[in-house]
Amino acid sequence: MAEPNQQNQPNQENQQKTSTDRLFRIAITLKGLDGAVQLVGALILAFIPATVVTGFAHAVITRDLLGDPSGTLARHLELATEHFVSGGTKTFAVAYLLAHGLIKLLLVWALARKWMRAYPVAMVVLGAFVVYEVYRAINTHSIALPFFAALDAVIIVLVYREYRQLRRERARQRESDGPGAGSADSDSMDSGS
Repeated sequence: MAEPNQQNQPNQENQQKTSTDRLFRIAITLKGLDGAVQLVGALILAFIPATVVTGFAHAVITRDLLGDPSGTLARHLELATEHFVSGGTKTFAVAYLLAHGLIKLLLVWALARKWMRAYPVAMVVLGAFVVYEVYRAINTHSIALPFFAALDAVIIVLVYREYRQLRRERARQRESDGPGAGSADSDSMDSGS
């Protein structure tokens, strides 16, 4: 009677691994798409004239797309547009989106290849982005940055879980390969081969 319970345990572990793996793959795919959109957005923002930005903001406000034209959201959009057009925010937005997009794409590529060294790097880099996004949101009263910080925090948790799982799998594989095979295999496994 003890055997069915033992057989259920690996099935539950495989089911959990499959769910976690699927969630991780979805998360890094979304992160990759987010990185690509940020990269394209940075390039668009770099070349978009200030008159287009102010015209767009004016159209949104005057058509009551944010509610009352003198309401909080409309004032926030007007203020953000003024800061953006003045130069400092535009430069920051372009640099931030460009750096964030490139780094995300590189990390997603490395994580998709299951390159072990990329996992800790991804957690540290995304953690730095979270800290900076929160800091910047506090200073600028941005509406979008806390959302991106929360998304990055969720991705960090998923990367950590995947990293732990991958380390366990590779440790089991080294144990099953026997003594002496571990040192040569661990280098090839870390490189993603």
